[in-house]
Amino acid sequence: NTQAFLVDNTVVNFNQYVEQRRAVHLIPKSLNQETYIELLTDASKSIVFATGPAGTGKTMLAVLAGIRAYKEGEVKKIVLTRPAVGVDDEKHGFLPGDINAKMEPWTRPLFDVMHEYWSPKEVARMIDEQTIEISPLAFMRGRTFKDSWIVADEMQNATPGQMKMLLTRLGENSKIVVTGDTRQADRCEDDNGLLDFKGLVAAYQHSKYVAGVEFANRDIMRHPAVKEVLHIYGEI
Repeated sequence: NTQAFLVDNTVVNFNQYVEQRRAVHLIPKSLNQETYIELLTDASKSIVFATGPAGTGKTMLAVLAGIRAYKEGEVKKIVLTRPAVGVDDEKHGFLPGDINAKMEPWTRPLFDVMHEYWSPKEVARMIDEQTIEISPLAFMRGRTFKDSWIVADEMQNATPGQMKMLLTRLGENSKIVVTGDTRQADRCEDDNGLLDFKGLVAAYQHSKYVAGVEFANRDIMRHPAVKEVLHIYGEI
């Protein structure tokens, strides 16, 4: 049943009000975030990468932009992926539950963002309908994603081969957002897919569809204690 109520003497449909209340607003808090948002919303940039320290909004803005693109009908699916380094590399079999449950420890920060705009029940329904898909990096081989927004998080832990495999999954009307902090890599420099890709893009120079932004410590927007922790570890 459609419900309506008055706002400033105007009849407002309840469902429209709820959807408007949950509208996604991408508001930059630094110049680098402004550049990042421009790339995320630029339809001509099919692959966007963001690197830098924790707390700069790399993952949050990537997910927010994906939610926005989905809500506005620009894509039909949001795909979340990341390498599961540290748990026998890409082996999830020993963890209980289906693949969504197995990936839950790694995707929880991404779902924290989604739950600000959709209820847990709505997110669960979207997962069941595969509108939201959780796909471990190792499971991406041989696939092509169409009408999709792919967020590849923590990609400093991917190998060059995994990075190439991921980026070649891109299909029609889709976007891949690659995020990571190369200073928190579990892989050495020679085997680091994110560092390798950044170097290749820099050498290529004339990329039409690929662009990125490098965040700095000054872009950290989390609690001031995060900056202090980085000071303690000598990273600032």
